[in-house]
Amino acid sequence: MNSSIVENFSLTRGGPFHRLLVLLGRAGDERQRVINRALLATLVTWLPLLFLSLVQGLAYGPQVTIPFLRDFAANARFLIALPILILAESRIDQRWRRLVLEFLKCGLVNDTELISFERVIEAITRLRDRVLPEVVMIVLAYAPILLGKAELLMSGTSNWHTTTAGAFTLAGWWFRIVSTPIFRFLLLRWIWRMFLWTLFLWRVSKINLFLVATHTDMAAGLGFLSEGQKAFSSIVFAGGAVIAGSVGNAIAYGGATLASEKFAMIVYGVLAIILLVAPLLAVSPALLKIKKKAMIEYGALVTKHDQLFETKWIREQHAPDKIILGSPDPSSLADLGSSYTIVRHMTLLPISKPTLITLAVAAALPMLPVVVLTTPTGELVHIVFKMLA
Repeated sequence: MNSSIVENFSLTRGGPFHRLLVLLGRAGDERQRVINRALLATLVTWLPLLFLSLVQGLAYGPQVTIPFLRDFAANARFLIALPILILAESRIDQRWRRLVLEFLKCGLVNDTELISFERVIEAITRLRDRVLPEVVMIVLAYAPILLGKAELLMSGTSNWHTTTAGAFTLAGWWFRIVSTPIFRFLLLRWIWRMFLWTLFLWRVSKINLFLVATHTDMAAGLGFLSEGQKAFSSIVFAGGAVIAGSVGNAIAYGGATLASEKFAMIVYGVLAIILLVAPLLAVSPALLKIKKKAMIEYGALVTKHDQLFETKWIREQHAPDKIILGSPDPSSLADLGSSYTIVRHMTLLPISKPTLITLAVAAALPMLPVVVLTTPTGELVHIVFKMLA
């Protein structure tokens, strides 16, 4: 086995943009390098907006209803969400690498399947490094501009990125041409990486993995994959910050209420969890195959053992001296019954409740300030006491 192929597995350290960062000396998983990249992205996307807004007197004050520094959506997008999309790369990539190594450590990949396993990794790596996907991402990032559509964080209200006549301000142009496309590109890169991870799981599930239906993780030994999705809580939080900023704008400047925006917040939470759990569906066909086979095999085994048990203990007939199934005694009957119960309750989606809770909390946390700021103090106190009662 070529151990370096597995140990160097990465879904973030590749592609044209990564190679550009290498040439500029900005690549690397070291903490300081990652922080520097996040700071640089913030300086490019947010700082010019502040400077240009100050130049035109639109950063604060009564000139417009939504000055730049009071735009919750813009500041949440470029000061919170965008840095998180970059800072999360190293942590999530390390988690993916550990999960790939876990296939070997747990013995899921037999010696005869090592070459096939390495070929899957090599194929995913080649796909990661292709130029076309990132070209498509750049085109999609600029698609609204190419189609003549403008993204406005808040329409119908005087704001820092458009004039009263509807034309773009200096900050509005930078927001449209530089800041927003960069943010879109980073989001699209995460979608691409998630696709690569899904494709990896699907192809690995096609090789002859040593899956055991009676594994206590209730996922034939693939339960560890759930931990990989938990790492995406930071990405869920980043998306929640964007939604919370938009909701904050709608309530503060658009006359909306928390009740009217509640649906959008709930929908985001549900969709975020679904999209991040979806990659694990790639291994569901393999788990279904194992479960069907185990249900038949263990069902037959339990039937045979129960018949022997009935013969020896109930009908008091003499059983053969040598029984390949073991002694048909109550202890072995209970053990075999427990194994069959595990097979029967085996899940087809290796996701744990702690992972689902982590993702749900990550989606809800950014919404909390909006809820607190828009709910009367008396009502909040009543809710707290009701929860404690």
